Amino acid sequence: MSEKTREELIGEVADLIANAKRVVVFTGAGISTESGIPDFRGPDGLWTKLDPSDFTYQKFVGDKETRKKIWQLNKYMGLTWKEIEPNPAHIAVAELDKMGKLDCVITQNVDGLHQKAGVPDEKVIQLHGNMQWVKCIECGVRHSYDEVERWLDAGAEDLECVQCGGVLKPDAVFFGEAMPVHETMEAERRSSGCDLCIVVGSSLVVYPAAMMPQYAIQSGAKIVIINDGETGMDSSADVRIWDRAGEVMTEIIKKVKQKLGT
Repeated sequence: MSEKTREELIGEVADLIANAKRVVVFTGAGISTESGIPDFRGPDGLWTKLDPSDFTYQKFVGDKETRKKIWQLNKYMGLTWKEIEPNPAHIAVAELDKMGKLDCVITQNVDGLHQKAGVPDEKVIQLHGNMQWVKCIECGVRHSYDEVERWLDAGAEDLECVQCGGVLKPDAVFFGEAMPVHETMEAERRSSGCDLCIVVGSSLVVYPAAMMPQYAIQSGAKIVIINDGETGMDSSADVRIWDRAGEVMTEIIKKVKQKLGT
């Protein structure tokens, strides 16, 4: 049997979306690389510039020099969080919501770009937290990263809570830190209740987050995987597209609109 063309695969995904009642989109770092955010494990990923062990919860809390390095993360990325804008893939996911097809986005990303693209905050489940916020590990008070950036620009290096003097930490899940309970349970529930799960830009090797598409399969949902590299679930996909997300997702949405007459 001849291999299907990219256009045929995009048409299949559009058919699945048009016929679906509850679509869950699961996203990883690959959806945000086109916004200029480096991934972690790629040839030019953050792990080529930073030591992954610096992102363990224990080392961050216990070592002042590690904290100072993490607060300079923007320097290693080459841009600040407020400069980052959604790309066509994020916009396409937001279009699914406008069509009434999107149940939710479950994301491993900490950049807040789905919300910035127009997906309602209550429909974005962030399994690994959100770098747009900073939280005191003692009293729980939160600050926006914009506020923290002003402190850093003014010369601060190791940040302390103004309320209790505790350690401030980016509100993202570090290695060795538990996943947020409510978000994880809600992601499991939504994954088990969808009839179509679209994986965009994830290698599906980071657990327990990568369990979500598996819950969808176990409940009888169709699975689409759009990723430029190999994933841990390629053999389980109903449709597999090897490509970057922006152009593919844009073409898929265009086809869905044609099918729905919108």
